[in-house]
Amino acid sequence: MTASLLAGRAAVVFDFFGTLTPVGPSQAWASNAASLAAAMGADPADVLRILDETFPERITGEFGGVTQTVRELADRLGVPLTPAQLTEASRVRRERQETMFALRPEALGVIERLRSRGLPIGVLSDCTIELPEAWDRLPLAGTVDAAVFSCLEGTRKPDPRLFRKVAAGLGADPAGCLYVGDGGGDELAGATAVGMRAVLLAGPDWDNHRLSALWQGGISWAGARISSLTELLG
Repeated sequence: MTASLLAGRAAVVFDFFGTLTPVGPSQAWASNAASLAAAMGADPADVLRILDETFPERITGEFGGVTQTVRELADRLGVPLTPAQLTEASRVRRERQETMFALRPEALGVIERLRSRGLPIGVLSDCTIELPEAWDRLPLAGTVDAAVFSCLEGTRKPDPRLFRKVAAGLGADPAGCLYVGDGGGDELAGATAVGMRAVLLAGPDWDNHRLSALWQGGISWAGARISSLTELLG
């Protein structure tokens, strides 16, 4: 199965969250919201709610940078922030989000092996602004040949323009790309629609997804699947 997934492929494109990183459990999202709430002087439940409500806007970059995003969240909650609170809340938001960028233990090794086979690597992520702002400081950045972020593009998966852009950045035809993702945002169907071969990563942590309720259409896939990134190596 896995050998056939890579057969004839000229490049590999990965989703980021829940694919190259472990699935973030509900407790982590609640903890991050609580830390932000403390810095803002707001109720943690209200902050978690507003983060969920604004998820579609934030992953398409409608609020701008981190500081602008925190200010918008506070305004929607009716929580006034002093300049010092805004600075601290922005710092906390960046810091807590960056804890979510830790990779699966096997991710870098798999990517290095794929690159050693002559396969350029792309990342296509539905994400909020914290990821691209931190990208150049992440270990992954030096091993990725093209990265496309929804919040910078102003659109989200399964918009075909995102898949075509990452393929173009790799110098590959979409039909020559393997797309690997955890299924959020209807990404696998989106990849397939532009001609990519798509595979679902559904490991032991896959059922921990709290974001599935926020993704349009949930997660549904009847095609190829793997339970570990290492299976890509055959």
